[in-house]
Amino acid sequence: MTIRLSDIWPIAAPEGYKLHFARWNGENQPLEVWARDKREWQGWQEYRPARDDFNRPLIFSLIQFYHEPDTWLFGGVFRVLQRHRDRYEVERAEEGENFLGRLKLRSSYRERATRVKFENHYSSLEVQELLREPYSGRAFPGFEDIDLSFEELETLVRNSRPDWKSALSSIKGVYLISDVSTGKRYIGSAYGDQGIWPRWCAYVASGHGGNVELRALVSDPTLEYCRKAFRFALLESRPAPTPDEVILAREAFWKRILLTRSIDGLNRN
Repeated sequence: MTIRLSDIWPIAAPEGYKLHFARWNGENQPLEVWARDKREWQGWQEYRPARDDFNRPLIFSLIQFYHEPDTWLFGGVFRVLQRHRDRYEVERAEEGENFLGRLKLRSSYRERATRVKFENHYSSLEVQELLREPYSGRAFPGFEDIDLSFEELETLVRNSRPDWKSALSSIKGVYLISDVSTGKRYIGSAYGDQGIWPRWCAYVASGHGGNVELRALVSDPTLEYCRKAFRFALLESRPAPTPDEVILAREAFWKRILLTRSIDGLNRN
């Protein structure tokens, strides 16, 4: 049985809203923006292009749930307070507060415009799921399927996502950082008393984790380069009691196999 948004949330005058289909803008995924910084997410509603797209009193915001096709997360209702030539002033309304970050809707909308008339879509939006808690990052997929953008890792770390933190704190291992803008790669490892989780937290904090070659790439304290370019993958995971010599040997193996000590790599040793 299909449940539609209108079944659980009657809105008498959808003509008073613009619907914001927030999608990847070429730099950031709005889902990660929403999960890591609500003020930054509000900025997505305050951005004004050349046209006055938010020309109604209210904005109904949906966030592309990019892990699942045709899925959108409710990101709030915003009230437009002022329309300036270069930006909007908005505030989040209390409307739909219980659904914020929890309500997942289905829509196959793929048109280019991201700010459209709400009444043209309101009756067709399908309820897909209501999360128990507001979205704070995707569920831990298992050690063999870890491939994260910096932006997604940042979301998990800033929200201290419990399943990821518990799993990655319990292991030693070898990981790969790829710079997708240059194709260069860095191999690192976590050993001693340090699991993968605290090691990766250090990257989120600084962008480079203290690595010399990565430090040369990260000059912007806003971490925008990292969000655009870096990806993290776990190559090997080993139980915490594994001797450090084993981890270091496996790290050297991967450096040799992936040629990360060469001119196209980011390892100095």
